[in-house]
Amino acid sequence: MRLSGIKNLYFCAMETNRQKKIGSVLQKDLVDILQGEVRKNGISNLMISVSKVIVTTDLSVAKVYLSVFPQDKAKDLLVAIKSNSKLIKHDLSQRVKLQLRKVPNLTFYIDDSLDYIEKIDNALAAKENPIENRDLLEKRKKF
Repeated sequence: MRLSGIKNLYFCAMETNRQKKIGSVLQKDLVDILQGEVRKNGISNLMISVSKVIVTTDLSVAKVYLSVFPQDKAKDLLVAIKSNSKLIKHDLSQRVKLQLRKVPNLTFYIDDSLDYIEKIDNALAAKENPIENRDLLEKRKKF
């Protein structure tokens, strides 16, 4: 059953070599574009990096995961980037016009994997470490 108006997007678990190559080209150029805009606008105390770019199998959509430091500015920055996504895509197309025929549509997300790792590290470093103190495991079970 197919719903009208919804386009099927195919993100496979295993990326082909072509998807990986296109993702790395897009990642490198997106970093240059975003960091160049930060420098050009004179924004200080802000660091943006593109942690990963995942391209669909049909090469029509690219998921761009951004890491932002400081984290409290991430949501505002994501809104600004999404509002300027057409300009970013145009700049990207000018950079990769000799390598790609068609630039995929860009969807931006905040990469929160570093926050997740930090929460795990903090939980393991705290007093309530279930690895060192097995008595805590009963307390954490939910019925």
